[in-house]
Amino acid sequence: MQLNEHLNKHAILDKFQSGFRTNHSTETALVKVVNDLRVNADRGHLSVLILLDLSAAFDTIDLNILKNRLSQWVGLYGSVLNWFESYLAGRKFFVSCGNYNSKTHDILYGVPQGSILGPLLFSIYMLPLGQIISGHNVSYHSYADDTQLYVSIALDDPKSLDSLTQCLTCISEWMNSNFLKLNKEKTEILVIGNNGYNEAIRNKLDALGLKVKSEVKILGVTVDCNLNFKSHINQITRTAFFHLRNIAKVRPLISSKDAEKLVHAFVFSRLDYCNALLSGLPKKDINRLQLVQNAAARILTRKRKSEHISPVLMSLHWLPVSFRIDFKILLMVYKALNNLAPAYISECLTPYIPNRNLRSSTECLLRIPRAKLKRSGEAAFCCYAPKIWNSLHSRNSPG
Repeated sequence: MQLNEHLNKHAILDKFQSGFRTNHSTETALVKVVNDLRVNADRGHLSVLILLDLSAAFDTIDLNILKNRLSQWVGLYGSVLNWFESYLAGRKFFVSCGNYNSKTHDILYGVPQGSILGPLLFSIYMLPLGQIISGHNVSYHSYADDTQLYVSIALDDPKSLDSLTQCLTCISEWMNSNFLKLNKEKTEILVIGNNGYNEAIRNKLDALGLKVKSEVKILGVTVDCNLNFKSHINQITRTAFFHLRNIAKVRPLISSKDAEKLVHAFVFSRLDYCNALLSGLPKKDINRLQLVQNAAARILTRKRKSEHISPVLMSLHWLPVSFRIDFKILLMVYKALNNLAPAYISECLTPYIPNRNLRSSTECLLRIPRAKLKRSGEAAFCCYAPKIWNSLHSRNSPG
C-alpha cells in the first residue's frame, strides 16, 4: 500500500500501463485504443496496430536490473530497498512428480507469480519501454505484458510508417538487453481501413516479417479492420447460446435463484464485458445481443416465445442491452469527472464552456467534437460519451 501510494503521488508508473492498477481495467485500456483508432479513421487516415507478444515475460526478469529500477526510477533506498531485495533473492524451486522430488535449484530470474507484488514489480521493470516508444512518436497502450503499438498514416504519406519500423527495432534491442524476448511468431498487425491502403504501405508492412491479419484478439475482444465488431458479436452470441442450452437442460432441477446465478456467470459476464466498445454500432448488431438476453429471460422465467419480453425483463430488473451499453458509458464518464478513472479517459472529455453566461453553464455539460463519418467519428468515445451524457442532463433539468 505504501509503495502504491508513493508511485501514484509522484506519477512514476507509465500513464498508459493499465495492468493491475486502481481504477484501471482492460475495458478502459480498450476504450482508449479504439477511440484513437476511430478518431484516426474520421480524419481519413489509416491506422496500423501492432500487438506485441512477450515469451514468459514474468519468468525472465533480471533481479539486478529490477533492483536498479527500484533504486533509480522509483527512488527506494536503504532498508526499504533491502526489504525488496530480501523478498526477491534466495528463492528456490523443485519439481514434484508423484512420490518423487527433484533436487532443489536456485531461482535467479523472474518475479513471484500469484503474488500481489509480482505484477507491480513487472510494471516497474518495464518503465523504460514507454519512453522508448514515445520517443518515436508512436502511440501505445499496455496491460501487464500485452502491449499495443499504433500509428496514424495519411494515404499520401507512407513514410510516416518509418517511425513505427524504427520503434520496433529499438524495442527489440531494449528487450534483448533486458532479458526479455519478443515472440515474432505471435506478434500480429492489423490495418484499420485497409481497403484503401496502397502498395507502398503494404510492402513496408511485409518487410517487417509480421503477420498482417483482418482481425485480432486484444484482451479478450476481437477487433476487425473495420471496427464494426461483428466477429466479436458473433463470438459472444455463439458462446452465450451454447451455455443457455446447457442451462435450459438443468433448469427444471434447480431453483430460480440458482438459475439466475448461472445466467449471470456464463451469459451476462460476456454481454457486459467491454460493452462500452459497442457504442454507436447499428441497431441490427445490438439486436443480436438482445436476442441472447431475451432467451436467457425466457429460460429463467419459463415463458413461451409468444409472450412479450418487455414485462419479463422489467420483472427481472434487467436493462436491455442497448441501455446496458449506455449505462456503462455514463458510469465511465461519471468516474472520469470525479477522478475515479484513468487520466487518459478523462482527457477524452472536455467540459462545455459557453461564450456567455447561460443556464447551461452550471449543468456540467461536455463539449461534443465534430465528426465527419457517422460510423467511425460519432462512435468514438470522445463523441458518443458527451452526447448521451448531455442528453441525460437535459432530461433531468427543471426546464
